Amino acid sequence: MGIGFSMHPLNMLMRTARKLGGFRTFHTACLSRDAQNRTRLPLCMADDVSSKKSSIKKTVSKPELTEAEVRKAGWDKAEKSLLKGKYQGALETLREIDSEGQHPTTLRIAAEATWAKAKDTRSNSDYRSAAGLFRDSMKGNSKDKRTNTQYNNLLNEMQDARISETVFPRMVRDGTPTLAGVFAFTTAFLLLLAGVAALAAPQADGELVEFEMSWTNADGSFEQGTITIELYGSDAPTHVENFKELVRDGSYDNTIYHRIIAGFMLQGGDFTNGDGTGGHAAVWDGYCNGQMSASESDCSKTAWTIGDEADNGLKHEPYVLSMAKTNNAHTGGSQFFIVSPDSVPSHLDGVHTVFGKVVGGQDVVDKIDAIETGGQSGSDPVYPVTLIDASFSGETSSDWWKFW
Repeated sequence: MGIGFSMHPLNMLMRTARKLGGFRTFHTACLSRDAQNRTRLPLCMADDVSSKKSSIKKTVSKPELTEAEVRKAGWDKAEKSLLKGKYQGALETLREIDSEGQHPTTLRIAAEATWAKAKDTRSNSDYRSAAGLFRDSMKGNSKDKRTNTQYNNLLNEMQDARISETVFPRMVRDGTPTLAGVFAFTTAFLLLLAGVAALAAPQADGELVEFEMSWTNADGSFEQGTITIELYGSDAPTHVENFKELVRDGSYDNTIYHRIIAGFMLQGGDFTNGDGTGGHAAVWDGYCNGQMSASESDCSKTAWTIGDEADNGLKHEPYVLSMAKTNNAHTGGSQFFIVSPDSVPSHLDGVHTVFGKVVGGQDVVDKIDAIETGGQSGSDPVYPVTLIDASFSGETSSDWWKFW
């Protein structure tokens, strides 16, 4: 007989497992055998624990959004509301994420929503509010071309509808004077009592005038600044008095510079048409469209012009203020021009009347002189150059009543 030996029980089980299809089947066989023999082998136990571990579900909590991410999500939501025509919902969303309007993007979207509301309501105040929001947004981010373009489009729409950018505070609401109204009426009454005698005398108002300007630079950035002009009352008394009267009655407020030729001059003052074809004198000087007339009743006020004072010895040099007119004599009205930096147009001497000069804010003139122009003449500003407010030095013009 040959030598014989008996196989170890564990080896026998391993062989059985391989025959039955691997360790997974071995696990089943092991459980079956354990059920019969009440014995659990270590290999079976390990496999069983592994199976239990794999069945445990892992839960991962999402990180909280940062404040900036919340604002970004709010802006996206507001813009989606606008696309659906829900401007009120857009404004409510913006108030939730940035109630103080501290971020330029918030203000831009709020301006777009308010503009959409204005188109729906046809309310002048809504148009003005939208313009104010665009301006505030550009103060925070002057290089945002989207805001700049939208603002200029709004201004064009307002100009077509003859809606000015600014307005005085509301004096009466539903037949009842507001707080501002009470204050204004009281102040007006006191001023009336104090100024009865002064009304009969010529108004001097000083010799300094300030222009609050806004424009778009060649690089697309929006900017605002102030020009201070000294008037030469003793050299051109009629021109200065006419200019002062136009400032006093607000004719120049919210007008545009319609013609700018870099290296030559910047022209504005057409407060009726805005294109260089309109405007007129504010004082009667004996001329109707350049023709001498005996009485102011000989023509309508829109035809009033003033006599030339160009022989006063003042020359056209950088930053001087001069009266624009036609090729005919005595046709000056309200349009004026400021001579560009480094420009000395001597051919205008003795023809156009110099009656002032820019003594502050020359850098503003420099920047406006360099803006982008186009049109058929090549001198039309691509984006509006706006004279927001004209006032005598020391006066203030504030938008304190504006809010969103």
